Amino acid sequence: MQERTNTLTVDSNNKASTDTILEVSNLKMHFPVKAGIMQRTVGHVKAVDGITFTLKRGETLGIVGESGCGKSTLGRAIIRLYTPTSGKILFNNQDITTTPEGELRKSVRRQMQMIFQDPFASLNPRKSLGTSIMEPLKTHHYGNSPERKEKVEELLDTVGLDRSYANRYPHEFSGGQRQRIGIARALALNPELMIADEPVSALDVSIQAQIINLMEDLQDRYNLTYLFISHDLGVVRHISDRVGVMYLGNMMELANKHDLYKEPMHPYTQALMSAVPVPRKKGQIKRERIILSGDLPSPSNPPKGCVFHTRCPAAMDICKQQIPKFQEVQPDHYVACHLYE
Repeated sequence: MQERTNTLTVDSNNKASTDTILEVSNLKMHFPVKAGIMQRTVGHVKAVDGITFTLKRGETLGIVGESGCGKSTLGRAIIRLYTPTSGKILFNNQDITTTPEGELRKSVRRQMQMIFQDPFASLNPRKSLGTSIMEPLKTHHYGNSPERKEKVEELLDTVGLDRSYANRYPHEFSGGQRQRIGIARALALNPELMIADEPVSALDVSIQAQIINLMEDLQDRYNLTYLFISHDLGVVRHISDRVGVMYLGNMMELANKHDLYKEPMHPYTQALMSAVPVPRKKGQIKRERIILSGDLPSPSNPPKGCVFHTRCPAAMDICKQQIPKFQEVQPDHYVACHLYE
């Protein structure tokens, strides 16, 4: 895979536009913790705890962070598989935060689709490939039976699968082929926004490259917008235009990928980047590895103030008391850290 060099500078050759397709404001997703015979709520797991960002039409925003930081929950809340606890989600300037499921299906479900991490688990083992891809077409009343069948065959061609595979079942395919099936199903309704939740993490490295290249080709062809969720910093750097770094349900840093990887500003981002293996030439000084102390706190009982202060090598007294503002400290570079206030 060769790294893409397109940036968010708007010009006639850039795929990203100034048109904002998604705006997320102070989004929270708290899950109740119940205990006792009466199943009373005794606390909450704060999986997403006040995330704010915008996504421009045609761009790819990568979301990274360690396991359990709330990346997948964020994606599912945005696409409204979960109903957010609070905050606001604007899709094409339409507030979908609390829109009932019936209204969502009529208004925005066709424009927002998701690619899941486990392609086998997301497919019905009792349904053939053609039936699985055709399901959203039936749900949204696309054409008649011959037109739906033709659409399925076109989608198979688009993702690089043989049309004869339509009569086969999920267990007959490899992991990479199943993910292509998942992509074909997500494309069926010609969406504008696709949320990819760890789409290549379960695949071999060589297959990962094929799927990433396919997603890039589809983005160029259909002007798709991606929210790309992954823990693989190398993959995110390759496919993304901007990158957001999450920790314990919070957005720590958000910037253009070149700025973020070249000069990370938040202590957590710096530690995360220091863990990425980088080839070192003979005689070159070895890069310093930042080792974080302590364990990851529980999202059901996050630290007061900055959620990272218990492990931060640059923590100050104010970090233990006040939540840092998520603010722009350089052009298009946002950081939630008291070091820059």
